Amino acid sequence: MIHYLCVMVEIQKQIEQYSNEINVFTASDADSLEQFRIRFLGVKGIVKAMLGEMKNVPPDQKKEFGQIMNAFKVLAEEKYNHEKERVDALGGANKSNIDITLPGNPLPVGSRHPVTLMRNSIVEIFQRLSFTVAEGPEIEDDWHNFTALNLDENHPARDMQDTFYLSTDPAILLRTHTSNVQIREMERQKPPIRIICPGRVYRNETISARSHCFFHQVEGLYIDEHVSFADLKQTLYFFVKEMFGEDVKVRFRPSYFPFTEPSAEMDISCMLCKGDGCSVCKRTGWLEILGCGMVHPNVLKNCGIDPEKYTGFAFGMGVERPALLKYGITDIRLFSENDVRFLEQFSGI
Repeated sequence: MIHYLCVMVEIQKQIEQYSNEINVFTASDADSLEQFRIRFLGVKGIVKAMLGEMKNVPPDQKKEFGQIMNAFKVLAEEKYNHEKERVDALGGANKSNIDITLPGNPLPVGSRHPVTLMRNSIVEIFQRLSFTVAEGPEIEDDWHNFTALNLDENHPARDMQDTFYLSTDPAILLRTHTSNVQIREMERQKPPIRIICPGRVYRNETISARSHCFFHQVEGLYIDEHVSFADLKQTLYFFVKEMFGEDVKVRFRPSYFPFTEPSAEMDISCMLCKGDGCSVCKRTGWLEILGCGMVHPNVLKNCGIDPEKYTGFAFGMGVERPALLKYGITDIRLFSENDVRFLEQFSGI
């Protein structure tokens, strides 16, 4: 019994000391208030520890001890809540002293990707010639990507485009060019047709400074009565001069494409080496930028257009390769590496 009385006396002394400490406490800031909460009201705080002494109190005195402890706990909680309101109000007053007329922190300026810049430039030039933009699916069927373009199933020209096929359905593939959009537009509408078809295409090619397994194209198509190869050449001359300047040199080389006849490839003088020869132009001083030709009669027939009445020309170019020349870039892989240091160079364009 004497032991219990000694325990009660000691506990009451501690409560009295802690109560005095609570009464005189004033929080200077949020950190000191949090320290007060942890010290008195935390999981391992003083109030919790004092309540643990209940087991040492005689049964006939537990009620009295419980009342004392409850008053002590209420005192600590009320002090904490009072100081919290005061600190919060002080913080609001300090915030009101902020000068909102001062300029804010600067945000980094973003930019369009150089491929997007080049694609938009190409589109804008042809729109001035009354070409309209047409788009189509990147996942395509064999008919629109190959067969309708005069590329039969066993045509050797298919080997020139190493294609990504879907393993679940070999008749479905990732388009190798945006010519599929031309086929869909010719099926959808009657001539005259004057469109450009920008978009991403995919080919299973070795990745190097000049090629990638995916890239972007802009293809063009013009079908009407009395369209000639001279119309094709003048259209492309206009595009090159507008894109690269009056000093650029142009040449046409005879070529072969199953969907055009006659066909040609157009080169321009390499703007990186000024015609002296570099790794990008394979030391020739020339860089091929597009293929073109008159639309093959079989393609017109496949799309329900009378080749006896209508003729047309088509062309297709990669977007990355002109961008290499336009911006003086020597490696096509930079376009897809997402290096912010590289992309930041185009923020002012």
